[in-house]
Amino acid sequence: MIEQGQALPNVVLTELTADGMQNHQVTELFADKKVVLFAVPGAFTPTCSAAHLPGYVVLADQIKAKGVDIIACVSVNDAFVMKAWGEAHNASELMMLGDGDAAFTKAIGLDKETGSFGGVRSQRYAMIIENGVVTELAVEAAGEFEVSKAESILEKL
Repeated sequence: MIEQGQALPNVVLTELTADGMQNHQVTELFADKKVVLFAVPGAFTPTCSAAHLPGYVVLADQIKAKGVDIIACVSVNDAFVMKAWGEAHNASELMMLGDGDAAFTKAIGLDKETGSFGGVRSQRYAMIIENGVVTELAVEAAGEFEVSKAESILEKL
């Protein structure tokens, strides 16, 4: 598993924008920026939709006021699903990034096998990234939702 002080791997995450499909090299996307990245096991799933994503939507202005350039949500879903989920939750201030083949999630060692629920998914976590390096990592214990929520990350900024 990736640790604080380590650089993110150079893999591709996708985003569907008004300009079409964007393929983002992680190292380029987060270079020279302060980023809050949070991950959910799946778009449109209960805790993710009821609490995790909405918390970041509500606190986006406060998080950005702490010098954060990008607030990004990533999930092992495709960019089409991530865009629709973001639109359903008015997440216009957030980047909704798809990790459709779980390449990013596996590269940072935060993948989990969920069997018939959805196969390989991401663990629930949040991280603060500065110039591509993880400065804070908060990984949830199975079934928990405390350390990765927006309020907890806002306190660490």
